[in-house]
Amino acid sequence: MGNQTLSLFNNAIIDNPNTQGVKYAGSKLKLIPYILSLLEGIEVKTVFDGFAGTTRVSQAFARCGFSVISNDISEWSYVFGQCYLKNKQSPSYYQKLINHLNGVKGYNGWFTENYGGLDFNGSAIQLDGSKRIWQNHNTQKLDAIRDEIDTLNLREIDKAVALTSLILAMDEVDSSLGHHVSYLKDWSPRSYKNMKLKVPNVWANEKDNHVLKGDVFDALENTVVDLAYFDPPYGSNNEKMPPSRVRYASYYHLWTTIILNDKPTVFGAANRRADCSDKVVNSVFEDFRRENDEFVAVKAIDKLIESVNAKYVALSYSSGGKATANELNTILKRHGKVIKTIEMNYKKNVMAEMKWTNEWLREAEKPNREFIFLIAK
Repeated sequence: MGNQTLSLFNNAIIDNPNTQGVKYAGSKLKLIPYILSLLEGIEVKTVFDGFAGTTRVSQAFARCGFSVISNDISEWSYVFGQCYLKNKQSPSYYQKLINHLNGVKGYNGWFTENYGGLDFNGSAIQLDGSKRIWQNHNTQKLDAIRDEIDTLNLREIDKAVALTSLILAMDEVDSSLGHHVSYLKDWSPRSYKNMKLKVPNVWANEKDNHVLKGDVFDALENTVVDLAYFDPPYGSNNEKMPPSRVRYASYYHLWTTIILNDKPTVFGAANRRADCSDKVVNSVFEDFRRENDEFVAVKAIDKLIESVNAKYVALSYSSGGKATANELNTILKRHGKVIKTIEMNYKKNVMAEMKWTNEWLREAEKPNREFIFLIAK
């Protein structure tokens, strides 16, 4: 089911489940074995993933046999959740559908008009001065396949599998740094490849997992679980960084458009959706404002841990976020007992167990530190 990884705790060997997703700035792919190892020694059967993103963490919990509730505010996270967590079929069940979509003939449509480009001696800069994220031969397929999906009148999960496959295929041939805020000046080597749909790495779920789409506080109102995992976006602590640059609706607006196929009004050099502009606040956790000399995002973290009906809470924290280490330390101690604290050392690509609290507070003052806390409420 996956690669085996040496656990931090009790030297146990744990499975690193196979998960799948697009390139993602907030990806927890490398952290998954350590998130799972937090559960050693505690009894957990049900899990809530409040900010699911590409659903990699939710997939990992589901692969390990937990009953999972996955939530995120984004359209594409909901579709990924439907694809991976709600599926009850074997991968072979979807092969005929994927083969049919791959056979659709491409044509110039809305996506080609707005995001497709020609190769000018290796340059992605078009005659009008714009840069494009995909080459025309791939957006033409995107246009045709996306329209075909709508004509097939598929079941919700089947459609989610088709859309997930389409997004994964387009992610493999893009010309970007891994997000949709700006595109490369010169075409990336992968952009020359022909996009091809594949059946996503689905499996027949034995549990009846749930996938929600909306504000996390709304989701918590009717959620009771053994463990809640929270990886909120936090927002950048760089006051000079425009807020739109740290909002995931802006970072991955193209996945939203592919799912909705709504041909929205677009703006700017990257042709972003109008509903992910700087004037739109998509999440309180990405809010850059202060109220009574306290960041709105920090108050939201406090409310989040207070509101959740769970025996245990696992919280990811980045030193680059709005909340300072001391602020977070106060919040955690207010709402429960910290059982375990681990830190990611990106230079060595390893995790280290930390002592509570002085050791982690000292480390948190250094840049690019990421921690995971396990709290007993």
